[in-house]
Amino acid sequence: NTNGLLRQYFPKGGDFSKLTVEAVSRVVTKINLRPRKRLGWKTPYEVYAGVSVALMC
Repeated sequence: NTNGLLRQYFPKGGDFSKLTVEAVSRVVTKINLRPRKRLGWKTPYEVYAGVSVALMC
């Protein structure tokens, strides 16, 4: 689940006020580049790109 993935980078009880936009963006990118069993071992980015292309056609 996504909360578990986020907790790998941001431990419970951490101070979110000290995070930069760049740090959060890096974590979001890392999470979205991880293959997911639920997505047939594709990454969320791969699935999103496929849907975006399909909608353009």
